[in-house]
Amino acid sequence: MNKISFYLLNLPQTEKMIRKNIFSISVSLIILYLSLSTPQTFVKLGFFDIPYLDKFVHFGLYFVLMAVIIIEHRYACTNTRKLLLIALIPFFLGIIVEIMQSGLTSYREGDILDTIADSAGITAALFIWLFIKPYYCKENLR
Repeated sequence: MNKISFYLLNLPQTEKMIRKNIFSISVSLIILYLSLSTPQTFVKLGFFDIPYLDKFVHFGLYFVLMAVIIIEHRYACTNTRKLLLIALIPFFLGIIVEIMQSGLTSYREGDILDTIADSAGITAALFIWLFIKPYYCKENLR
């Protein structure tokens, strides 16, 4: 391996990044699995016949994903601008998953309302963190 390709790979830095973000990567992989799995994977029960339940599930999954990202980076997110830039990661993940559902599977279809529910979950996690953050920072200063 020549020097240039070694520096491009930067394996120790990549390993460090993966270890630092292991929970958000895990939640992202779970979301990807659930989004691309067949409908037969989920047991159809009478309880799950709630209208628009999938939108609530999308909201909850992306709320959890954004909350995990915030928790993992709570010391690095010193200002709101950084936090908003980090929020673009789950937002684009949601868009990519919807494109993959419509393009790669025949049993699922992409839906703009799912993307809106994803964005609402991300936004809710951001607002809750922005509300809690001043109290959290006071607690850590003591």
